[in-house]
Amino acid sequence: MDENSHYDYFISPIGELEICAGEKDLFSVLFSKTKDHELKRQHISTNSLIEKTKTQLDQYFKNELKAFDLPLHPKGTDFQNRVWKELCNIPFGKTINYLTLAKNLGDPKCIRAAASANGKNPLAIIIPCHRVIGTSGKLVGYAGDLWRKQWMLEHESSQVNLF
Repeated sequence: MDENSHYDYFISPIGELEICAGEKDLFSVLFSKTKDHELKRQHISTNSLIEKTKTQLDQYFKNELKAFDLPLHPKGTDFQNRVWKELCNIPFGKTINYLTLAKNLGDPKCIRAAASANGKNPLAIIIPCHRVIGTSGKLVGYAGDLWRKQWMLEHESSQVNLF
């Protein structure tokens, strides 16, 4: 991001995550490697926000956390930020389709733009873009690879009644 950004890595059950944060805001949580890309490894320079993020990710994967409580500051357009904010309203263990997402944004015609913004979410897992599925009910379009999307949806749906 910039000279005020800190980076660290978290090993999750679905692969390594690169975490980038400033002193007060979380900028990104990205899969280090997918079938389409591999991130260039950054120099590790952690801070308390990254450590808090790692703790909450660990709790999420251990079935101890349903909602993240982190100060988010994803870099994107106004529309992308509207989409990402709307994604945070999808309940844990539930899914919506892209048309519903577009309607929730106030314009069913923005379905393609909403899907594009969803795919550019820089805060994987934290902003739950994995909870959006195709209008047909199929798993489609996940930048972190579809197998991870399926894993997270199964992970969440298996514990909905546990909380």
